[in-house]
Amino acid sequence: MKALVLAGGSGTRLRPITHTSPKQLVPVANKPVLYYVLEDIAAAGLTEVGIVVGETADEIQDAVGDGSKFGLRVTYLPQHLPLGLAHAVLIARDFLGDDDFVMYLGDNFVVGGIAGLVDEFRAERPDARILLTRVPDPSSFGVAELDADGRVAGLEEKPKQPKSDLALVGVYLFTPAVHEAVRAIQPSWRGELEITHAIQWLIDHRRDVRSTTIRGYWKDTGNVTDMLEVNRTVLEGIEARTEGSVDEASEVIGRVRIEAGARIRGSRIVGPAVIGAGTLISNSYVGPYTSIADGCRIEDTEIEYSIVLRDARLDGVRRVRASLVGRSVSVTPAPRVPSSNRLVLGDHSEVQIAS
Repeated sequence: MKALVLAGGSGTRLRPITHTSPKQLVPVANKPVLYYVLEDIAAAGLTEVGIVVGETADEIQDAVGDGSKFGLRVTYLPQHLPLGLAHAVLIARDFLGDDDFVMYLGDNFVVGGIAGLVDEFRAERPDARILLTRVPDPSSFGVAELDADGRVAGLEEKPKQPKSDLALVGVYLFTPAVHEAVRAIQPSWRGELEITHAIQWLIDHRRDVRSTTIRGYWKDTGNVTDMLEVNRTVLEGIEARTEGSVDEASEVIGRVRIEAGARIRGSRIVGPAVIGAGTLISNSYVGPYTSIADGCRIEDTEIEYSIVLRDARLDGVRRVRASLVGRSVSVTPAPRVPSSNRLVLGDHSEVQIAS
C-alpha cells in the first residue's frame, strides 16, 4: 500500500503568508504541518509516498528531501495546474500502479492518526473508504449523505443546501478501482476534477464505498483561525523542557519548551508554549498557546495565542493576540506625534488598528 500526499495549491486563504511560503510548510508548534502528515503515514506502516507538488515544488522538496528522515521513500509528482484532487490521482497513475493507497491532503491535521484506519482497510479492502466528521457549516466542504444502514448514498461538493452535516476529511483510502472513476468523470463548474465526483461514480456503479465518522480532532489548516486552533491542540500535548537559558528575573509556568540557544531575560512565559532555538525573549510576557520560532526577538511585548515565524521581531508592542506573524517581520510601535499609522502591506493583507 502506498500514500499519495497533495502538497500543491496556492493557499489563498493564508495570504499574505503563502505569497512566500507553501501553506503545507507553515509551522504548528514550530514544525511544518506537512511533517505531521508524513509522520502519520510512517506510523501507519507505509513507506512509499508520492507527493504531488505545484508552483511551490522547490520549497517542498527542500523541506522533505528524499523522505529518509521520516523513514519514507518519496517520489515527487508535478501537477502544473491545480486541477482538482481527482486530477492528482490521474497524474499519479504510474507511481501508484495497481497498489491500494491512502490519499492525504498535505495541510490536514488528524489527531490520533490513520494507522487503525489503514489496518482496517487492508483487512476488508472495500473499493473506497472516506473519513467524515460533523461540522457546523457543511456548505464549505464536500458533504456525504448516508442511507438508513449507514452506507454512503451520495456526495456533493460544497452544496448550497447540504443534505447532512457530515463533511469529508482530507484523508481517503482507495483500491485501484478509483483509477477507472477518475478517467470517467468530467470537470466540475470550477474546472476541476472533483474527487467527490469520482467517489460518486463508484457508488453509482455499485462499488463498495464505506465511511468512517471520526470523533477525534480534525482540521483543514487552510486559514489563520484553524492554524491557531491546531497550534493550540498540539501545544496541549507538549512536555516541559528547557535547553536554553532562563535568568533569575524570569518566570516560566506550566508546559513550556525552550529550545537550545534561546534566552529568556526578565520575562514571564506561561505555557503551553514553545520558544525556538536562538530566540531572545526580553522584558516580555508570552502567554498560553504561543509558538515562537527560531531566531526571533521579542522585547517589551505581550503576546499570546499566536504563531510567530522564523526571524521575526516584535519590540514594544502591547498587546498581540490571535495573530500569525510571518518570517523576518518587524513589528514596532508607531510614533506618538503626529498621531497616524504608517503601513507597508502586501496583497491580501489583513490589518486591525485600535482607534
